[in-house]
Amino acid sequence: MSIAAKKVVTIHYHVSDNNTGEVFDSSEGQEPLVYLHGAQNVIPGLEKALEGQVVGFTFDVVIPASEAYGERLEELCSQVPMAAFQGVEKVEVGMEFHADGPQGPVMVEVVSVDEDTVTVDANHPLAGRDLKFKGEVVAIRDASEEELAHGHVHGEGGHHH
Repeated sequence: MSIAAKKVVTIHYHVSDNNTGEVFDSSEGQEPLVYLHGAQNVIPGLEKALEGQVVGFTFDVVIPASEAYGERLEELCSQVPMAAFQGVEKVEVGMEFHADGPQGPVMVEVVSVDEDTVTVDANHPLAGRDLKFKGEVVAIRDASEEELAHGHVHGEGGHHH
């Protein structure tokens, strides 16, 4: 069986910044990642790299930012009046908040603070970074009707309702 849409795929992986080597995530010493292929459960570049592969396939691929979390967009950074943070004792760089965006709620990170203004960034933390994925395909199976209807994996290694 090979990886294709509507298959549940299990991989061990290690992801890092391709330029700096900074490690972002790894399944080493943990359960592998289990996802529904073709359902946008993982970044597009990783799905593309794994398409058609089989159990035992090892991968070492660089996914450009455009096929990962997108390019960094300066228009997603904005200045907000300090008054918008009423109820927060002390606003500090690195804090994250939910905010209302044009398409609904978004997470923003505080990137600078001055007396009257807070600058927030709504870019994904990995936006603008080329990612290096290394790993191995450890299992492939057909998705159940329920998984297909819900758009994600259920049960062990997946979502539990």
